[in-house]
Amino acid sequence: MTSVATLQPEPAPILACTISRDVQNFDLLIDDMELELGESWGDLSFEDATTFLAQPEAATLEFVAIAVDGQDEADLSRITDIIRTAKDRQIKVILIADQVSPIALHQLLRLGAEDFVPYPLPEGALREAIARVRIPAPAPAPVQLAAVPTEVTPPAPTFKAKGDRDGVLLPVHGLAGGVGTTTFATNLAWELANVSKTDAPRVCLLDFAFQFGSVSTYLDLPRKEGVFEILSDVASADSDSFLQSMLTFNEKLHVFTAPPEMLPLEIVSGEDITHLIEMAQSNFDFVVIDMPSTVVSWTETVLSRAHVYFAVMELDLRSAQNVLRLVRALKAEDLPVEKLRYVLNRAPKFTDLSARSRVKRMAESLDIDIEVQLPDGGKQITQANDHGLPISENAAKNPLRREIQKLAKSLYDLNKAVEAGKG
Repeated sequence: MTSVATLQPEPAPILACTISRDVQNFDLLIDDMELELGESWGDLSFEDATTFLAQPEAATLEFVAIAVDGQDEADLSRITDIIRTAKDRQIKVILIADQVSPIALHQLLRLGAEDFVPYPLPEGALREAIARVRIPAPAPAPVQLAAVPTEVTPPAPTFKAKGDRDGVLLPVHGLAGGVGTTTFATNLAWELANVSKTDAPRVCLLDFAFQFGSVSTYLDLPRKEGVFEILSDVASADSDSFLQSMLTFNEKLHVFTAPPEMLPLEIVSGEDITHLIEMAQSNFDFVVIDMPSTVVSWTETVLSRAHVYFAVMELDLRSAQNVLRLVRALKAEDLPVEKLRYVLNRAPKFTDLSARSRVKRMAESLDIDIEVQLPDGGKQITQANDHGLPISENAAKNPLRREIQKLAKSLYDLNKAVEAGKG
């Protein structure tokens, strides 16, 4: 009589791990991981991740999916340590982010995460991200004698400061937090820079939100120390040094970012702002300014020099109340309130008759004209901002992008008509 030994199959190697504070908060991620990897994946908490990644068992890992949400922003240092440990072990990193601020997300991505997927996960997004991280890395380039920088800083404008322009000044001011001011300003500037293939204007974007300005985040640009140097001594700055403090995005849009460190808004005076604007207008055809939502002493300076002053709002009570406050303050100081152009962001759809009647009643009760209504672009807008790209580069057919494109074209055509009339 013979006996046959029962052969136990070896457990499948662990190819990937999810890492999160509580993976149960990401149930769609669990489903997609099971769909893509079967039983060849595991789950780790933030507390256990660094220890496990340093062990020999982690050698089989192809990637880790680090899932974070808004609550994890207070614990970014531990998450950054996990990313660094994974990179040291040659383990790819996919970042899953749910309602994480752009600044925090930008910080995590710059540490070296190979891919980013928003949560809730779009259909097939995790599969595509896994496919991308599984692509073999290119063969290393031959050793160069000169050191090759790992990160290339976008160049400053290359043209000479001739002072031969008289740019149109277009400030953008949010009447409440989160109304999309920076998104509107950034994409308006980009659309103006691309409005014509044969005769595109020269456009600059100035981020005057010196404390929490995020234009650099939305365009994935570093913040230059030169900006702080300019703001610290504006009176001594000339057009050449001003242009050198800028960065050029995709060879078309010239950006004066917010400084690297938070600065008081009153670091500059009205005279300083006048000097900055004059240098910008004399070298660019269009000057778009992302203004802080706070009204400061030099807001009057910008408003007085503006051709059109965009005031961005939403269809809510806080925006309505702030419109009244702003108009009352401007009239009390005898400032040009007629320059205000109200922009209603996340406006209701054309078919939503009830909401559109609310817009009409709101305008009538505030005694204003809402001349620009921008549709809600949805999650594509957040994704474009998080990726550091204009909407046209990430979601060209998005309805919000199309409306901003139309506005940019109308501003360009109007300016051309004015110039022709002068000629």
